Amino acid sequence: MLCVFGRASAASALSSSRAVGVRAALSRAAMSTVSVRVAPSAKGLFDDPVRLSVRGLSPLQGVTLRASLTDEAGVPFRSSAQYRADSGGGLDLTSSRALGGNYTGVEPMGLLPKTPHRRLVKRDVLTPFCVDFEVYEGHDPPAQRLAGVTNQRSFLGEGVQRVPVREGKVRTTLFVPPGPGPFPGIIDIYGTGGGLPEYRASLLGSRGFATFALAYYGYEDLPKQMKEFHLEYFEDAVNYMLRHPQVDFTSKCTDTARLKHGFSWANP
Repeated sequence: MLCVFGRASAASALSSSRAVGVRAALSRAAMSTVSVRVAPSAKGLFDDPVRLSVRGLSPLQGVTLRASLTDEAGVPFRSSAQYRADSGGGLDLTSSRALGGNYTGVEPMGLLPKTPHRRLVKRDVLTPFCVDFEVYEGHDPPAQRLAGVTNQRSFLGEGVQRVPVREGKVRTTLFVPPGPGPFPGIIDIYGTGGGLPEYRASLLGSRGFATFALAYYGYEDLPKQMKEFHLEYFEDAVNYMLRHPQVDFTSKCTDTARLKHGFSWANP
């Protein structure tokens, strides 16, 4: 009897082990078919809209999508949302509804990472932010990672020139689009914080505008605090731009305070 019991136990254990192995193999096979796609490309400008989709899921499968990046100060920015695949085992964030997480409903760009009470700011426009998009099985809590993709989001388009300018007292960086020009001109003046942030100007330069990122305090030999300014400084910056051969100052591309010679500056 003991011998028979032992054989039965061994057979049962072997059967159980095979079942676990089969389930593991099936799980690995399922993972290998799941893919995350960023369209139109895995590389693009930071302000490019992206279309995120997932393929290879089981019909109506519940999953959690996560997005993450780390800024230049080492601070993590994250976002997540819960979804359910359609009857064909797919997700498309332009039409699929988020069921919970950092947002609900149809939000094509809602998954881009964020952190409460902290603003995402790019200091070095020559390097991109890399956003990791991942899909996990299940909802509360999500379980196994099924697939992922990295989206490289740059701040400087191909062929755009970045030109530091030190003209008299003016401290600025000029971004010139590729091509013969001249181009519509914009002066970008940042708000509080000081320094010389370039990320808006670099993106505008990548969109066909000759753009000056103008510092006016808290940078090099400019005033340290935002207390008192001389308007002549801004006039000098405008005059420099009016003389620049790559700038078309007759363009009506900007719509804020008109200074002189038909040229406008913009403070978005």
